[in-house]
Amino acid sequence: MTSGTYILGLTGSIGMGKSTTANFFRDAGVPVWDADAAVYALYSKGGAGAQAIATLAPDSVNEGKVDRGALRKAILDDKTLLKRIEVAVHPLVASDRKKFLVSNADESLVVCDVPLLFETSAEAWLDGVLVVTADKNTQNQRVMDREGMTAEMLETMLSKQTPDSEKRRKADFIIDTGKGMDLARAEVLSLIERIKDR
Repeated sequence: MTSGTYILGLTGSIGMGKSTTANFFRDAGVPVWDADAAVYALYSKGGAGAQAIATLAPDSVNEGKVDRGALRKAILDDKTLLKRIEVAVHPLVASDRKKFLVSNADESLVVCDVPLLFETSAEAWLDGVLVVTADKNTQNQRVMDREGMTAEMLETMLSKQTPDSEKRRKADFIIDTGKGMDLARAEVLSLIERIKDR
Protein backbone atom coordinates (compact mmCIF):
# COMPACT_ATOMS: atom_id res chain seq x y z
CA MET A 1 0.00 0.00 0.00
CA THR A 2 1.06 3.56 -0.67
CA SER A 3 1.45 5.56 2.56
CA GLY A 4 -1.64 4.00 4.13
CA THR A 5 -3.86 4.77 1.15
CA TYR A 6 -5.95 1.85 -0.08
CA ILE A 7 -5.86 1.89 -3.90
CA LEU A 8 -9.04 0.29 -5.23
CA GLY A 9 -9.20 -0.60 -8.91
CA LEU A 10 -12.58 -0.23 -10.60
CA THR A 11 -13.37 -2.06 -13.83
CA GLY A 12 -16.18 -3.69 -15.77
CA SER A 13 -17.11 -4.52 -19.34
CA ILE A 14 -18.96 -2.05 -21.56
CA GLY A 15 -22.52 -1.33 -20.41
CA MET A 16 -22.03 -2.67 -16.88
CA GLY A 17 -22.43 0.72 -15.15
CA LYS A 18 -18.77 1.43 -14.36
CA SER A 19 -18.93 5.19 -15.00
CA THR A 20 -22.06 5.53 -12.84
CA THR A 21 -20.38 3.52 -10.07
CA ALA A 22 -17.27 5.74 -10.30
CA ASN A 23 -19.55 8.74 -9.78
CA PHE A 24 -21.02 7.12 -6.65
CA PHE A 25 -17.48 7.10 -5.20
CA ARG A 26 -16.97 10.74 -6.24
CA ASP A 27 -20.30 11.72 -4.66
CA ALA A 28 -19.11 10.10 -1.42
CA GLY A 29 -15.93 12.23 -1.48
CA VAL A 30 -13.54 9.50 -2.66
CA PRO A 31 -10.93 10.76 -5.19
CA VAL A 32 -11.22 8.91 -8.52
CA TRP A 33 -8.53 8.70 -11.21
CA ASP A 34 -9.98 7.94 -14.66
CA ALA A 35 -7.61 6.22 -17.11
CA ASP A 36 -9.77 7.16 -20.11
CA ALA A 37 -9.83 10.83 -19.05
CA ALA A 38 -6.04 10.75 -18.65
CA VAL A 39 -5.63 9.42 -22.21
CA TYR A 40 -8.12 12.00 -23.52
CA ALA A 41 -6.06 14.80 -21.94
CA LEU A 42 -2.81 13.36 -23.31
CA TYR A 43 -4.34 13.21 -26.82
CA SER A 44 -5.66 16.79 -26.64
CA LYS A 45 -3.94 19.75 -28.30
CA GLY A 46 -0.43 20.13 -26.93
CA GLY A 47 -0.68 16.90 -24.92
CA ALA A 48 2.38 14.68 -24.58
CA GLY A 49 0.40 11.79 -26.06
CA ALA A 50 -0.46 13.79 -29.17
CA GLN A 51 3.23 14.59 -29.63
CA ALA A 52 4.12 10.90 -29.31
CA ILE A 53 1.43 9.87 -31.82
CA ALA A 54 2.64 12.57 -34.25
CA THR A 55 5.97 10.77 -34.57
CA LEU A 56 4.39 7.28 -34.91
CA ALA A 57 1.34 8.06 -37.06
CA PRO A 58 1.58 11.65 -38.36
CA ASP A 59 -1.70 11.44 -40.32
CA SER A 60 -3.56 10.71 -37.08
CA VAL A 61 -2.77 14.13 -35.59
CA ASN A 62 -4.73 17.16 -36.75
CA GLU A 63 -4.08 20.70 -35.47
CA GLY A 64 -2.01 19.33 -32.59
CA LYS A 65 -4.54 16.82 -31.28
CA VAL A 66 -5.16 13.15 -32.00
CA ASP A 67 -7.95 12.33 -34.45
CA ARG A 68 -9.21 9.07 -32.92
CA GLY A 69 -10.99 7.96 -36.10
CA ALA A 70 -7.82 8.42 -38.15
CA LEU A 71 -5.79 6.68 -35.44
CA ARG A 72 -8.15 3.66 -35.43
CA LYS A 73 -7.75 3.40 -39.22
CA ALA A 74 -3.96 3.66 -38.95
CA ILE A 75 -3.93 0.87 -36.34
CA LEU A 76 -6.03 -1.35 -38.63
CA ASP A 77 -3.69 -0.63 -41.55
CA ASP A 78 -0.48 -1.29 -39.59
CA LYS A 79 -0.55 -4.31 -37.25
CA THR A 80 2.63 -3.17 -35.44
CA LEU A 81 1.38 0.33 -34.67
CA LEU A 82 -0.76 -0.41 -31.59
CA LYS A 83 2.13 -2.00 -29.71
CA ARG A 84 4.40 0.98 -30.51
CA ILE A 85 1.70 3.39 -29.36
CA GLU A 86 1.29 1.46 -26.10
CA VAL A 87 5.06 1.60 -25.49
CA ALA A 88 4.98 5.39 -25.98
CA VAL A 89 1.70 6.25 -24.22
CA HIS A 90 1.52 3.82 -21.26
CA PRO A 91 4.40 5.52 -19.38
CA LEU A 92 2.64 8.88 -19.83
CA VAL A 93 -0.58 7.45 -18.38
CA ALA A 94 1.39 5.87 -15.51
CA SER A 95 3.00 9.24 -14.78
CA ASP A 96 -0.42 10.91 -14.65
CA ARG A 97 -1.65 8.20 -12.26
CA LYS A 98 1.43 8.63 -10.05
CA LYS A 99 0.76 12.39 -9.77
CA PHE A 100 -2.83 11.60 -8.72
CA LEU A 101 -1.66 9.13 -6.05
CA VAL A 102 0.96 11.54 -4.71
CA SER A 103 -1.54 14.42 -4.51
CA ASN A 104 -4.00 12.15 -2.64
CA ALA A 105 -1.46 10.41 -0.37
CA ASP A 106 -3.32 11.59 2.75
CA GLU A 107 -6.56 9.87 1.69
CA SER A 108 -7.48 6.53 3.27
CA LEU A 109 -9.09 5.37 -0.01
CA VAL A 110 -8.72 6.31 -3.68
CA VAL A 111 -10.24 4.69 -6.76
CA CYS A 112 -8.50 4.07 -10.08
CA ASP A 113 -11.06 3.62 -12.86
CA VAL A 114 -9.28 1.40 -15.42
CA PRO A 115 -11.45 -0.08 -18.22
CA LEU A 116 -8.75 -2.54 -19.36
CA LEU A 117 -7.57 -3.34 -15.83
CA PHE A 118 -6.93 -7.08 -16.20
CA GLU A 119 -5.89 -6.72 -19.85
CA THR A 120 -3.00 -4.45 -18.76
CA SER A 121 -2.17 -6.40 -15.53
CA ALA A 122 -3.01 -3.32 -13.45
CA GLU A 123 -4.04 -5.51 -10.51
CA ALA A 124 -0.30 -5.81 -9.74
CA TRP A 125 -0.17 -2.24 -8.33
CA LEU A 126 -3.63 -2.19 -6.74
CA ASP A 127 -4.66 -3.17 -3.21
CA GLY A 128 -8.01 -4.55 -4.38
CA VAL A 129 -10.25 -4.76 -7.45
CA LEU A 130 -13.95 -3.97 -7.70
CA VAL A 131 -15.70 -5.44 -10.74
CA VAL A 132 -19.02 -3.91 -11.79
CA THR A 133 -21.30 -6.41 -13.51
CA ALA A 134 -24.87 -6.87 -14.75
CA ASP A 135 -26.85 -9.58 -16.51
CA LYS A 136 -26.38 -9.98 -20.28
CA ASN A 137 -29.80 -8.54 -21.18
CA THR A 138 -29.23 -5.39 -19.11
CA GLN A 139 -25.76 -4.96 -20.61
CA ASN A 140 -27.03 -5.35 -24.18
CA GLN A 141 -29.93 -2.95 -23.64
CA ARG A 142 -27.66 -0.25 -22.15
CA VAL A 143 -25.08 -0.53 -24.93
CA MET A 144 -27.58 -0.70 -27.80
CA ASP A 145 -29.24 2.48 -26.45
CA ARG A 146 -26.00 4.36 -27.21
CA GLU A 147 -26.07 6.50 -30.34
CA GLY A 148 -24.51 4.84 -33.38
CA MET A 149 -23.99 1.49 -31.66
CA THR A 150 -24.54 -1.74 -33.59
CA ALA A 151 -24.60 -5.38 -32.47
CA GLU A 152 -21.46 -5.98 -34.54
CA MET A 153 -19.59 -3.11 -32.83
CA LEU A 154 -20.60 -4.48 -29.42
CA GLU A 155 -19.33 -7.97 -30.30
CA THR A 156 -16.00 -6.51 -31.51
CA MET A 157 -15.58 -4.52 -28.27
CA LEU A 158 -16.41 -7.52 -26.08
CA SER A 159 -13.99 -9.74 -28.02
CA LYS A 160 -11.13 -7.42 -26.98
CA GLN A 161 -12.08 -7.44 -23.29
CA THR A 162 -11.56 -10.06 -20.61
CA PRO A 163 -14.91 -11.91 -20.29
CA ASP A 164 -17.19 -10.72 -17.49
CA SER A 165 -17.15 -14.19 -15.86
CA GLU A 166 -13.33 -14.09 -15.65
CA LYS A 167 -13.34 -10.53 -14.28
CA ARG A 168 -15.76 -11.60 -11.55
CA ARG A 169 -13.57 -14.62 -10.73
CA LYS A 170 -10.53 -12.36 -10.28
CA ALA A 171 -12.37 -9.63 -8.34
CA ASP A 172 -11.97 -8.83 -4.65
CA PHE A 173 -15.36 -7.09 -4.65
CA ILE A 174 -18.36 -7.28 -7.02
CA ILE A 175 -21.30 -4.89 -7.44
CA ASP A 176 -24.22 -5.97 -9.64
CA THR A 177 -25.75 -2.83 -11.17
CA GLY A 178 -28.41 -4.96 -12.91
CA LYS A 179 -30.32 -4.98 -9.61
CA GLY A 180 -30.80 -1.21 -9.78
CA MET A 181 -28.64 1.85 -9.25
CA ASP A 182 -30.05 2.69 -5.80
CA LEU A 183 -28.83 -0.68 -4.52
CA ALA A 184 -25.49 -0.22 -6.33
CA ARG A 185 -25.02 3.18 -4.63
CA ALA A 186 -25.80 1.62 -1.22
CA GLU A 187 -23.26 -1.15 -1.90
CA VAL A 188 -20.62 1.45 -2.84
CA LEU A 189 -21.21 3.32 0.45
CA SER A 190 -21.00 0.03 2.38
CA LEU A 191 -17.76 -0.91 0.60
CA ILE A 192 -16.22 2.49 1.38
CA GLU A 193 -16.93 1.95 5.08
CA ARG A 194 -15.54 -1.59 5.02
CA ILE A 195 -12.28 -0.47 3.40
CA LYS A 196 -11.85 2.59 5.63
CA ASP A 197 -12.50 0.47 8.75
CA ARG A 198 -10.02 -2.24 7.70
